[in-house]
Amino acid sequence: MPGQATRPRWAEAAATLAARDELAARLHARHGVPRIGPGARPAHRFEALTRAIVHQQLAGAAAATIWDRVLSAVGQPFTPKALLDTPPTSLRAAGLSGAKTAAVTDLATKVHDGTVPLGHLARLEDDDVIQHLIVVRGVGPWTAQMFLLFELRRLDVWPTGDLGVRIGLGRALGRSDAPDPAETEELGQAYAPYRSVVAWWCWREADTRTPDR
Repeated sequence: MPGQATRPRWAEAAATLAARDELAARLHARHGVPRIGPGARPAHRFEALTRAIVHQQLAGAAAATIWDRVLSAVGQPFTPKALLDTPPTSLRAAGLSGAKTAAVTDLATKVHDGTVPLGHLARLEDDDVIQHLIVVRGVGPWTAQMFLLFELRRLDVWPTGDLGVRIGLGRALGRSDAPDPAETEELGQAYAPYRSVVAWWCWREADTRTPDR
């Protein structure tokens, strides 16, 4: 059954890659073991995913300010019902766009009625988690992949649509360009089943922050 990888498991995965691949060895020496947080506990996964939607396409400071206002508007505990009971005008006043207000409301509705079984996602395979999440308005493959990597701590997530990953991979390969998603997918096959480790290294190589989780 899939589960959250522990810190020693991340270290083991990084060491395994470094032992079998020259590029991975260089990245391991330069950036070390990925520093991935503990992930969201089951009771907090709705809040984590709502936060991910709120943070989409926003700079860190602006996203943090809006998120704090959303938290205040909804109150604690931050549950699907609490969000659904919050007037859309209050969410808009907190700084959410109309599209994001619709997206977080759709997430709350689908979690509340069981369409998206957040409490059981940790038991599912990666592709099944993604398929459950992308039925929510405003949640695409990238957001689902970030949830897999940072909240469920899965070891083989390879977000080929992430520009930071592609820029970092290009730099690690000594290229002046970033590979496109199709080439990134192909290049990543060599690092399965530990592609999350390489993704984290690529973010570091690109000198960008990892997605804020």
